[in-house]
Amino acid sequence: MHRLVRQGRVVAMAIMMLVLLVVYVVFLYRLQIIEGEKYYNQSNEIKNEERTVTAARGNILDRYGRVLVSNAECYNLSIDTTKLFANEDPNATILGLVQLVESFGDVYTDDLPITKEPPFEFTEDMTEIQKTMLAAYIKDKADELPENPTAVELMSYMRTRYDIDNSYSAQQMRLIAGVRYSINVRYAINTADYIFVEDASIQLITSIMENKLTGIEVNRAYVRQYGTEYAAHILGYVGLMTQEEYEKYSLLDYSTDAYVGKDGIEYAFEDQLHGTDGEVIETKNASGTILATVYTKEPVPGNHVYLTIDITLQEQVERILNAGVQDLIKTREQARAEGLARGDYNPEMKDEITGAAAVVVNVNTGEPLAMASWPTYDVTTIIENYQQLLATPNAPLFNRALMGAYAPGSTFKLCTSIAALSKGIINTEDKIKCQGVFTKYSAEGYSPECWIWNSTSEHLTHPEENVNTAIRDSCNYYFYTIGNVLGVDDLGEFAHNFGLGVSTGIELVETTGNMSNRANHSDYTGTEWRIGDTLQAAIGQSDSIFTPLQMAEYVATVANKGTRYSASILKAIRSFDYSEKSYEREPEVLSVVESADYNWDAVHDGMWQVVNSPINLANYELFSPCKWVVAGKTGTAQKGENIANDAMFICFAPYRTPEVAVSVVVERGGAGADVAFIARNILDAYITIRGYSDSSEPEMALLK
Repeated sequence: MHRLVRQGRVVAMAIMMLVLLVVYVVFLYRLQIIEGEKYYNQSNEIKNEERTVTAARGNILDRYGRVLVSNAECYNLSIDTTKLFANEDPNATILGLVQLVESFGDVYTDDLPITKEPPFEFTEDMTEIQKTMLAAYIKDKADELPENPTAVELMSYMRTRYDIDNSYSAQQMRLIAGVRYSINVRYAINTADYIFVEDASIQLITSIMENKLTGIEVNRAYVRQYGTEYAAHILGYVGLMTQEEYEKYSLLDYSTDAYVGKDGIEYAFEDQLHGTDGEVIETKNASGTILATVYTKEPVPGNHVYLTIDITLQEQVERILNAGVQDLIKTREQARAEGLARGDYNPEMKDEITGAAAVVVNVNTGEPLAMASWPTYDVTTIIENYQQLLATPNAPLFNRALMGAYAPGSTFKLCTSIAALSKGIINTEDKIKCQGVFTKYSAEGYSPECWIWNSTSEHLTHPEENVNTAIRDSCNYYFYTIGNVLGVDDLGEFAHNFGLGVSTGIELVETTGNMSNRANHSDYTGTEWRIGDTLQAAIGQSDSIFTPLQMAEYVATVANKGTRYSASILKAIRSFDYSEKSYEREPEVLSVVESADYNWDAVHDGMWQVVNSPINLANYELFSPCKWVVAGKTGTAQKGENIANDAMFICFAPYRTPEVAVSVVVERGGAGADVAFIARNILDAYITIRGYSDSSEPEMALLK
C-alpha cells in the first residue's frame, strides 16, 4: 500500500516555511528595531517652505461704480517634479493625469506646438510665446538634435529622451511628451512656472484628493471675472508674462508666474491694478499637510480703477452699432441683387462693409462715455480663441475707435470754416457762387468738381453760399475757394488745435492719424505735394486720416466753441478697501481754438441746418422726432476706383446747451447720410439713460 504524501516532500516544505519565517523575522527586526527610529522620524518629518502669495488684482469699474472686471478665487494644479519623477514610471503617471483631466472636461497646459496625432507637424497657429519656447528648447538641446529639426524628428528625440517606451501609442507618446516638454522647456527660458491645470474644476480636485495622487499640488489663485459682455476693446485682458515682459516686470519684483495686462485698461493701468505679492512660510509634515502658516510679508491687493465710461451706454452703443451695420449689410445686399437683375451692377465693386466704430464723449470735459468697435469679440475667451480671432475676417481684435484712421471727408469742413473765418479770409456774410468746377488751376491740368456737378446729367451747381449754407449743402466749390487762400499750413495748425492728427490724451494705445501736410505727404502717398492737395485737404481728403475718437473730440470742441479737453479715460483710483481715493479726474485743456463767438455761431447754425433743414429731407425726417435739437455734419470719404466710400457722421446735442458729442464711421458705408440713423439711435439711448442716471445713487453709496 503506497502513502499519499511522501515524507521527503513534507520535510522540504517544512524547511521552506522555516526559511521564509526567518527572512520575515529578520526583515521585521531590521525595520522596527535597527531602522525603526529612522522611519519614525521620516514619518514625522517637518518641513518649512516659503511661498509667494499672489496679491489680488484691482477691480475695474465704470464712472458710476459698476464693477466691470473683478477677481474670482480659483484653484490651479501644479506638478511636484521631485515626487513625480520618484515614481517607478512617471510617464504612466503623466498619462493617467492627462486622461483624468480630460475626463472632467478640464484643460491641461500643453505648450508643445506639434499636432496631437501623426503624421506629426508643427501647428499653424503657433503663438509668439510658443515660438520663443521652442527656439529656446532646440537651442538648449542643440548637441542632441539635428539642425532645424522637423516635428517628426523632435517627437522621435522626445520618445528617447523621456524614456517613453514603445508600449505607448504615438498619440499617448505625444500627450506624455507635451507635459514633459512643458516642464522641461522652462529650464531653458525664463518664463512662468509650469501650471498643469489653471482654474481646475471642483470635480477634478475632489477626484485627485480621493485617489491620493502623488505629485499634484493644489494652489489657490485668482482669475479675472467680467461683469459685462461688452467693452472688450476697452477693458483688455491679462495673461502670463512673455520673455520680454518678464525682463521688464522682474525689475518690479513680479513673480515668474504673474499675470499682467496685455491690452486695454489691464495694460494701461498695470502699475495700479497689479498690487504687491506677499510671502508666507508654510510648515508641512511628510504627507504635505499644512500645520502652520506665518506671513513674513502681507500681500497688498491692487488699486481699483474707475473709468469715464458709462457701461450702460457702452452696451447700448455696441448693440446699436451692430444692429446698424447689419441693416446696412441687408440694404447693400438688396441693392446688389436689384442691380444684378437690372444688369447695371459692377461685379468688381468692393462694397462689403468691413468695420465700423462709434464714440460718445462729454462736450464739457472731453470724457469718453462710450467707444464701440465692430466687429468685436468675447474678452472672457480671448486666450483660448486668440489664434482663431487673428484669422477671423474683418479683424475683430482691431480697435477701430482708437486705431482705425479714416479720411474725414466733409466733416472736416467745419475746421476749414473756422480757420478761414478766424484768419479773416471770409466773414459770416460773404458769399461765393458755386461754379461746379474749380478752374483756377486748369492750366496745370487740375480742375476739381463740386459733388453736385456730377450728381445728375444736367451738371447742377449750388446757389451763392455763405458759410452757414455751404456747411448745410457741403459745397466743395466753396471750400476749394477758401482753402486755396487759407493754405495747408494754417489749415494744419487749426486742425491740430482741434485735436486732429495729434494725441487725444487717452491712456490706451491709439494712432494719432495724420493731418495732410507737405513734410510727410510723400510718405503717405508716394507722390510730391501739389496745389491740388491743399484743395483736397480743405474738404477732408488728400492724405488726412483721423480716428473716430479724434473726430468725437473734434466735434465736442466745435460744440463748446474751441476748448479741446483731454480724452483721458481715467475717472478715479481708489485703494483696495475703497477707503482712500488717490486720484480723481479734473478736466484738462489740451488746446484752444481761438475765434469770435459769431464765427462759432455761424458754424453751429450750418450744422443745425444739416439735420434740421427740409432741404436735407432725409436728415430732417430722421432727426425731427428727436427729443433734443441736434447739430451735425455728414462726411463721405472716397476710397478709390471700384471701392465703396467710407461713411461718417458727427453731431452734438442739445443745440443750445451742448452736452454730448457723437462720431460714427462705417467702412464702405456709402454716404455720410446713410449712417446718420446710427448716431440718432445713440442719442436716443443717451437721452433715455441720462433720464434715469440722474437719480442714481452716488458711487460706493449704500442703497437705502
